[in-house]
Amino acid sequence: MSAFSEAALEKKLSELSNSQQSVQTLSLWLIHHRKHSRPIVTVWERELRKGDETDESCKKHLGRVLSIWEERSVYENDVLEQLKQALYGDKKPRKRTYEQIKVDENENCSSLGSPSEPPQTLDLVRALQDLENAASGDAAVHQRIASLPVEVQEVSLLDKITDKESGERLSKMVEDACMLLADYNGRLAAEIDDRKQLTRMLADFLRCQKEALAEKEHKLEVRNLFLI
Repeated sequence: MSAFSEAALEKKLSELSNSQQSVQTLSLWLIHHRKHSRPIVTVWERELRKGDETDESCKKHLGRVLSIWEERSVYENDVLEQLKQALYGDKKPRKRTYEQIKVDENENCSSLGSPSEPPQTLDLVRALQDLENAASGDAAVHQRIASLPVEVQEVSLLDKITDKESGERLSKMVEDACMLLADYNGRLAAEIDDRKQLTRMLADFLRCQKEALAEKEHKLEVRNLFLI
């Protein structure tokens, strides 16, 4: 893992893309260097304010990242508040009720069948191949998670720390476990998005095929009428 510096973070932000690998790499790097939370906030805010406005879709995804960090206590609350302030300004996102979340989910589901340009067969094949290596099927990572040392799972074992060396050793084990789980959770979130996208692609592909079949059947019926 490369050393932290403001210049390094600026470079990583400038090179950030929408790819799963790019997002995961930056997220893990920030988690690894969370002790540098203050300069991270400074750079985050400065980079966001460089543009006249931030795309709403981008804000939504960045907000999701902040929510995950908040749930997992990756950064202190005051740090997260500063990041939210940089992202949203004075317009802080309101917490949604359970009913609002369900409405959004239903709207997303109904939008799956909305007409759009059908994907090419090659695009479908690639999307299916990508899912073959998805996080949910990664047996090696499953085994690594199942084999995490008991020291990082049982809080009661903290009482067994007797000196600085054992404390540092436990801290290293916990950090490694956090990195592993953060990476896996990020991959799972990306897999969910990929599966939703594939569902939309398949729906559009099937719609296009049905329309083409109906058109050919109609032409065949017309042709048969002339042959009678």
